[in-house]
Amino acid sequence: MFKLLSALCLLIAAVPVSSITEQHEMPGWMAGEWSRNDATGWADEAWLTPRAGNMLGVSRSGKGDTLQFWEQMRIVRENDGTLAFWAVAEDQKPVRFAAIEHSNQSILFANTTHDYPQHIRYWREGKVLHAEISLADGSRAIRFRFDRASSR
Repeated sequence: MFKLLSALCLLIAAVPVSSITEQHEMPGWMAGEWSRNDATGWADEAWLTPRAGNMLGVSRSGKGDTLQFWEQMRIVRENDGTLAFWAVAEDQKPVRFAAIEHSNQSILFANTTHDYPQHIRYWREGKVLHAEISLADGSRAIRFRFDRASSR
């Protein structure tokens, strides 16, 4: 019996943690200051580099000298090792979106019980950061294209 228990303990110890709970890397490729300026207005988004299991972000958008929208965001590693996106838009209550897809340069967060958006997706193409918000079925999609913000 002792040999069986010892063998079982060794077997369990050899199993990598990532196979027990799926762990994703923090999306450090989002870090930095990003901006967009076009005929519809302007938008700024900034993300701090990952540290202590979280990334902090802020976003604001408007037209001319008028601020039309702002939010505070964070991406956190939860106790089970998964990632979640929390957003607080214009003094509203925080809303949680769970990471459901993750690759080297892309991440998708979802909350199908939220009215809108239900999906938040970020991805990088070279020096460009893209974001998209939509309903879970992909409808009502709004895409954003951000370039690195120039030094101010």
